[in-house]
Amino acid sequence: MSVQALQDGRLRPAARLASLPMDAGGDERGTRPAEFSGQVRGPWDDTVVVVRVYNEAPVVGGVIAELVAAGLRVIAVDDASTDGSAEEIDKAGAFRVSHPVNLGAGGALQTGFEAALLLTDAQYIACFDADGQHQLPDLLGMIEKIREGYDVVMGSRFLEGDGPTQMSWLRRVILRTAAKLLNRGNTTRLTDAHNGLRIVARHVAADVRLSYAGMAYASELERYLTRPEYRITEYPVHILYTDYSRAKGQPLLNSINILAEVAAHRVTHWSRK
Repeated sequence: MSVQALQDGRLRPAARLASLPMDAGGDERGTRPAEFSGQVRGPWDDTVVVVRVYNEAPVVGGVIAELVAAGLRVIAVDDASTDGSAEEIDKAGAFRVSHPVNLGAGGALQTGFEAALLLTDAQYIACFDADGQHQLPDLLGMIEKIREGYDVVMGSRFLEGDGPTQMSWLRRVILRTAAKLLNRGNTTRLTDAHNGLRIVARHVAADVRLSYAGMAYASELERYLTRPEYRITEYPVHILYTDYSRAKGQPLLNSINILAEVAAHRVTHWSRK
């Protein structure tokens, strides 16, 4: 981390570049609170939002600006973007943590958790996508939900039947199948597989140790978030698939990859028993 990023235990939003190692904080994770300098206290001051960013310059500024305008603290992990994402993050008002090389979704999320634990005193840490698919009202509802005493609140596109999220029938079937496979052998029953909109209590984030850097991290993360001792619930969310996100994310192919990855994870898990 740069000297400009952390000084006297306080996070400086004016810092333009900070690099947080994956092992930052060591055994002290979750025990070194700090505050975002200049942050006005408000209704969401118990929460920090982690946004993973990789080449999202056209949209990430608007996504972060909306979160900041709502009074949320935002840590954006720039995963070695090669476009103008870093500049857009800075202009939007988030604190930026930058990877010198691309570590993938899992690596960026691990860095985000560690930065949130090291640099803030937030009780809750939320995950929010940079591409405009997640909705601010859903996140605010999830913050209110976790305050009821939950350890983990996960967004679900299918909690209320098919819900408002628009997707093809094939993608819907694949994701529902993946969720059923994910639930096998678990005491927690989830309706959605690999929904990136989630919020966890501080002590939950402090126990996460992701070893998969790419998209395979999601099933590994599920193992950390669905421990029997945690109080877990889902919250209905609307994922907005825009032309931008569809072109960038290849939703159907991603869904097939999710199903294959969940199946591989389950086979590995069962073989270890």
